[in-house]
This record gives sequence, C-alpha cells and structure tokens, in this order.
Amino acid sequence: MKFNIRGENLEVTEALRDYVEKKLGKLERYFEAPPTSEVHVTLSVLRELNNVEVTIPLTGVLLRAEERAGDMYASIDLVLDKLERQIRKHKTKANRRIRQESEYKNYFQVETGGTAVMEDEDEFELVRTKQFNLKPMDIEEAILQMNMIGHTFFVFSNTEASENVNVVYKRHDGKYGLIEPLRN
Repeated sequence: MKFNIRGENLEVTEALRDYVEKKLGKLERYFEAPPTSEVHVTLSVLRELNNVEVTIPLTGVLLRAEERAGDMYASIDLVLDKLERQIRKHKTKANRRIRQESEYKNYFQVETGGTAVMEDEDEFELVRTKQFNLKPMDIEEAILQMNMIGHTFFVFSNTEASENVNVVYKRHDGKYGLIEPLRN
C-alpha cells in the first residue's frame, strides 16, 4: 500500500509515519492484491484531541474512517478498528453475491475451507421517521434554528437558492457546513 500522510497543526514525525504505515499495512491481508490507489491519512490536533482521518479509494468502494482521542496512537488504533469493520462488512456483502462478475470480486479475499466464519455485520435499522413542513429561510436563520433545538444538523428550504432543500450542520471544529443539491 502507498501512503499519503500529512499533518494539520502537527508535524508528522518519523515515528508517527512508521506507526501509521505499520498499523494500516495490516489491512493488506483483507485484499487479494494490495490496492493500487493511494491511502490518504490526515493527522491533526484540534482542541487538544488527536484526530486521524483515513480514506482508501477503491473502484466501487470508498473506505473512510475518522477517529479522535486524547492520544494520537490511540486514534490510529481506533481508526484501524473502524476500517476493519467496514472491510468485513463489504467482504461479507461481496461473498454473498452469487455472480462472479461482482465489482468487489478482486478486492476481498474469499474465505476457503470447511469452517464457516460469521462476520459481525452492521445492520441498518430505521427506528423513526419524521415529516415536517420546510419553512423557507436563509442560512443564518437555519443555523439559529438548529442551535435553538440543540441538533447538529437542520433541514430547510433555502430562500437564497430558489428554495432548494439544504442542510446546515455543525462541524467538529465548531464551525458550520452547508449541503446543497447540485444544479444541472
């Protein structure tokens, strides 16, 4: 695996670089052949928390994980665990596919032998549905509404964008983000 490791508000020492490469290199055992795409790793410190973001772009699959902890090495360990869970989930899905022409076929090793291995697969369970009228408002008012109700995101009809449905959200750095649909 090739690594692109960079630091934000942090100098990436040789020890950190070695630790990242050693830990994330363990992911190679899940693949038939090592991924040819570059593994992007961003190490940063924000509000005394050590943050690690890892993105592994593959054809048809994007593996991405982010973790933060008080210690950078602990953050790296946590992000590795999260990536392994994602890979096992994708691997289980790929192994379930009957057709051999699956887009996942060449990425994940297939379990062989007489012993069946049960993977802990994250199931997505919808537990609640909400419906509401979208009040037309500008971005600033949407942020105020979001903060008033104590949520980390807010869906609204944006008066500044032809009343398209937009989402404002609170970022980990305390700032705000906006999600809006692409205009064709």
